[in-house]
Amino acid sequence: MNFAARVPTVGVTDLNDGDFLLDVREDDEWQAGHAEGALHIPISDFVARYGELTEATPQDGRVHVICRSGGRSAQVTMYLVQQGIDAVNVDGGMQVWAAAGRPVITDAGAPGHVL
Repeated sequence: MNFAARVPTVGVTDLNDGDFLLDVREDDEWQAGHAEGALHIPISDFVARYGELTEATPQDGRVHVICRSGGRSAQVTMYLVQQGIDAVNVDGGMQVWAAAGRPVITDAGAPGHVL
């Protein structure tokens, strides 16, 4: 069975404003541009910083995990599901997010881009 087929997935167009978004890209990718309001925990730091996610997750809220194209976020999604968290992978990641016309910003609030 294909690993990706078992990962709960949602499309960018299915996301609503206010959905909880976890960005697992590395620092340089985040700084180039990210979704407004997303929580940033790079996959390389994820296990060590897992507590930050559990504190930030809305009660009974779904975690939408995003990376550049969907590979790293699929790994984190599967980890979260194994921990009993309602998590879904954002199909196509930030590349599809930007292509769909969703805003990409820098930490300063200026327009950003996806690396």
